[in-house]
Amino acid sequence: MGFSKHLVNGIISTVISVAITAYGADGDGWSTEELLLSVAVSAFLSGFFTSYFAE
Repeated sequence: MGFSKHLVNGIISTVISVAITAYGADGDGWSTEELLLSVAVSAFLSGFFTSYFAE
């Protein structure tokens, strides 16, 4: 159960971060796809490892 809880926290963090970034992205000098990909990776890792090390 422990691993799935961390995985779910990473996914929730990813969804929230990507949605907010996609809503606010203007396309000023950055490729939107690259921006969303980098936000998704960092948000997932942040949510996953924060949950993992918080125990």
